Amino acid sequence: MALRRPGPLRWLAYAYGARLPSEYREWVLHDVTTSTWQLRHLVRAVAQLAPLLLVIYLLLPGPPWVRGCAVLGGALIGLFYSMVYATESAEHRTLKAGYPRGTPTRVREEANAEERAERAQRYAERWRQDG
Repeated sequence: MALRRPGPLRWLAYAYGARLPSEYREWVLHDVTTSTWQLRHLVRAVAQLAPLLLVIYLLLPGPPWVRGCAVLGGALIGLFYSMVYATESAEHRTLKAGYPRGTPTRVREEANAEERAERAQRYAERWRQDG
């Protein structure tokens, strides 16, 4: 079954924390559990920060390089804190979509279980000596 993706305006509302209608429930889970979930979180954070940073750049007095440095510093701090709380944000988004607590972590762990087992086997073959 194909995932129903939100349009640009709904995605923007979702990026700002709005709850999506129930037909996007599976997409929300996919969004916070796919292998690129952290990159997706970063893109949502940039969408949230960009308007504020633009206003700061336009309204802050001073030479352009000073305003640019202020915006860059604010962006770095904002993105840092956003990434620190990425797991909690994913959890909150899935709760709003109707999934039980812990679902995104469980889904990501299940998806990565096979890859971890293969890595462990390669490690054992390479570094473990049986006598």
